Amino acid sequence: MGEIRMPSLGADMDAGTLIEWRIAPGDRVTRGAIVALIETQKATMELESFVDGEIEELLVEAGATVAVGTLLARVRAVGAEVQVPPRVEPAPSIAPPIAAVMPAQPAPRIRSSPAARKLARELGLDLQTVVPSGPHGAIVLRDVERGRARPVAATLVQPPAVVPPVVQRPPLVAPAVTGSVRAAIASAMARSKREIPHYYLSHSISLEAALRSLSTINAARPIADRILPAAVMLHAVMRALWEVPELNGFWIDGAYQPSEAVHLGTAIALRTGGVIAPAILDADQQSLDQLMSALRDLVVRARAHRLRASELTGATITVTSLGDRGCEAVWGVINPPQVAIIGFGAFAERPWASAGQVTCHRVITATLSADHRVTDGHRGGRFLAELDRILQEPITP
Repeated sequence: MGEIRMPSLGADMDAGTLIEWRIAPGDRVTRGAIVALIETQKATMELESFVDGEIEELLVEAGATVAVGTLLARVRAVGAEVQVPPRVEPAPSIAPPIAAVMPAQPAPRIRSSPAARKLARELGLDLQTVVPSGPHGAIVLRDVERGRARPVAATLVQPPAVVPPVVQRPPLVAPAVTGSVRAAIASAMARSKREIPHYYLSHSISLEAALRSLSTINAARPIADRILPAAVMLHAVMRALWEVPELNGFWIDGAYQPSEAVHLGTAIALRTGGVIAPAILDADQQSLDQLMSALRDLVVRARAHRLRASELTGATITVTSLGDRGCEAVWGVINPPQVAIIGFGAFAERPWASAGQVTCHRVITATLSADHRVTDGHRGGRFLAELDRILQEPITP
């Protein structure tokens, strides 16, 4: 008998909301098949099955918020006799707090997820003004985030026909990320800085040879098939981990646990604000072209709230960049239980001495934030040196 449970999608997640079932009793599922849509404080994502078989029973209704580890469904082997399970009490739902003052006339019930209701309360946003996009007309977290950005309708009071120009201070703009999303990020990062003894290293790398090689490759390709420098960086990080594999793993229960596979967590800025770092799974088995395709797909699905649970829990190391914001360097905060994060800044033209000559090169600053319980500066420096060496080689798609 197999089981499908509410997964833990982060060190600080204690509950999740089952938004929608994609299966029904009697359906056949294979490992990796999408069975449900779930919502957490940070994202809405697709839940995969980790077993093969037939769905025997669904134990949690859509819309319920349940604790991590709660049994959601049972899966039996294909062709197995249907078992009559013992009576199981329904999973407790985590209900929102009851308002202190009840209205005289109760308003019609609006279908919405608990996370959406919580954020709406924090923003003072009336759910009746929010356009739903969830299953069966339900309002989910992303709808509230969109509703926050919608301009307020104009009042019936018309301004005077002629208004003299007035110089005013621009209104203060609230941070893009508020409420539950920021709280989840704050909790994870506070835990990281509290528990992980970080050390930091940086190294300037000339990308002149790599970018010239990449330009030659892309010139012969249609735009849709061109390789971005970001994919080149990811590919180089993956190869450098072969030389210093201890940066690729986890610190769990007071001990280091190495990972044989390389699942590259990739920091992605969301349009609604905030950052999420899903993983490109099995990056060490992919060519540069395959990594580019995987990166493009991951960004699109992350911004459409269509990530899979395995992509949010599987990262063995994270790569982040603020180069598009003009930052020359970024020292990241490790995402527990990982033990390292690599950062890349913006390309900057600088004088570069090589073979007794000084020329202008496009240079990038690579940084490493690592867990001192697992590695030290000697091994971290070896990783950055290997990264530099790889980026001087001709690019092979």
